[in-house]
Amino acid sequence: MGSFALQDLVKKLSAELKRRGLMLATAESCTGGLVASAITRMKGSSAVFERGFVTYSNEAKIEELSVDPKTIQTHGAVSLETAGEMAFGALSHSHADITVSITGIAGPSGGSEEKPTGTVCFALAHNDDLVEAQMTHFQGSRTEIQDQAVDFSLTLILNYLSELSDE
Repeated sequence: MGSFALQDLVKKLSAELKRRGLMLATAESCTGGLVASAITRMKGSSAVFERGFVTYSNEAKIEELSVDPKTIQTHGAVSLETAGEMAFGALSHSHADITVSITGIAGPSGGSEEKPTGTVCFALAHNDDLVEAQMTHFQGSRTEIQDQAVDFSLTLILNYLSELSDE
């Protein structure tokens, strides 16, 4: 995604978060803080962005986000279950209203037949509810996979907010 398209997406998301009075936190693994960076590059981001967790290792997921070690052992770090616990962990370890988590295999190595390079899991939590969990497969280089994951996560949040009824 080009920088202008990404800036436009962040601008729309920020406006929607601000309009609803919501604060966002991120829990990122394979994107290494790129979602938080994309949001905080925009002027006024402190009105909508509470914090970001970069939990690249399994230990960080466990220590910083309270992911259950058994979840990682049973389902793997790249799983809908782990992504869900990361999203909940970001909610409980922050003052955010809504969180997005990303865990995946950006490559070029680390993939398997079951979970090839480009497999990325996302979860979205809002007000103590898991509202979305998706696994997708991206193609391309490590950077391209990370960029696609950033775009996907921002779009996921924006689409969810657009579907919410105004309260």
